[in-house]
Amino acid sequence: MAGVLNGIRVLDFGRYIAGPLCATVLGDFGADVIRIERIGGSEDRTIIPVTQASEGTVFLQLARNKRSLTLDTRRPEASGILERLIKGADVLVANVPEGALTAMGIDYDQARAIRPDIIHCNVSSFGRKGPWQDRGGFDSVGQAMSGVAYLSGEAGHPVRQPTSWVDHSTGLYAAIGVLMALFERKSSGRGQRVEASLLGSALAFNANYLIEQAMTGIGRDAIGNRSFINGPTDMFACTDGWIVVHIVGDALFRRWTRLIGEPHWLDDPRFATDTLRGENGAALSERMARWCIDKTSDQAIEQLAAAGIPAGPVLSPQQALDHPQIQAMDMFSAMPYPGSTDPVPLVHMPIDLNATPAAIDRPPPQAGEHTSEILDELGFSAAEIAAFKTGGVI
Repeated sequence: MAGVLNGIRVLDFGRYIAGPLCATVLGDFGADVIRIERIGGSEDRTIIPVTQASEGTVFLQLARNKRSLTLDTRRPEASGILERLIKGADVLVANVPEGALTAMGIDYDQARAIRPDIIHCNVSSFGRKGPWQDRGGFDSVGQAMSGVAYLSGEAGHPVRQPTSWVDHSTGLYAAIGVLMALFERKSSGRGQRVEASLLGSALAFNANYLIEQAMTGIGRDAIGNRSFINGPTDMFACTDGWIVVHIVGDALFRRWTRLIGEPHWLDDPRFATDTLRGENGAALSERMARWCIDKTSDQAIEQLAAAGIPAGPVLSPQQALDHPQIQAMDMFSAMPYPGSTDPVPLVHMPIDLNATPAAIDRPPPQAGEHTSEILDELGFSAAEIAAFKTGGVI
């Protein structure tokens, strides 16, 4: 089945997560994505290594549906290769500081001089304005500077989430921007620059509490797993593990009071609204903890489900892999990879288009696996390609 982006060529200069994820989204929907990396493979190949050659999960998950071309962009001879790559591309994706883009010969002005209708997407740490615009950063910096880490954990002990949600959200925002630019180009014929930033994404995700602070000066502190704005929303210990319960709105609160045998709390002024239930959440969580303490997690979740109350188990990674609901969702595609005894269970795109769905058709590439193939497509002769190899350009 043809992908919706068939015929679109993407140059992926991205590293780590945000930039590569943007290109991965495009590749999963049919774009021809060329990952351009340094000779021998870039540094993001070995994060969380799982194969005999130390390829890591970050690379394996985000390099599917891509071809690999290795290139030393510092070499003068690389300029001719870059020019042909850009001339034949629709989209260029990177996530390096602006100065590095210029040094590599791939900033927006350089790219559009070669192809005027190029869609040029760069993901930065802090955007293109302000005193920090030239600084580097990672997901954890976005979590910290957006106020999210401060509001996580317990008061006085900020917590960073190990899952790189800032990187992932930024990659998705960037992909949305590229798709909008491609859509606009169909009618106008012009390209444009697309910018996304880690800090911008983190601020957008934390918008509710930032707006609240700006307008009320409330000064919230972290309160563990409870919710600031409803309750009881928390994690609770059962005899064999933990569960999470999330109650928001009067209807859910009414069902919950009936379930635990506290219907009189419907008339308690402490719990009259979601806001008040959030402010008095410690009392609600204490009561829910007593209700859970003598039940298995399955027993508690089934009773909550029967009452129409959202709840789920707190799972380890292995338990998540084994859970029947997760298995039924068919979220993994097993792909062979050299140096791995078992197929790599890549997580596919968590959205579905019934006519033009995403697909994982190509395993992650080995470093430089498609260099000769791509250069041949660009019109370089076999002798020129051999000279590039001999000269250490590719």
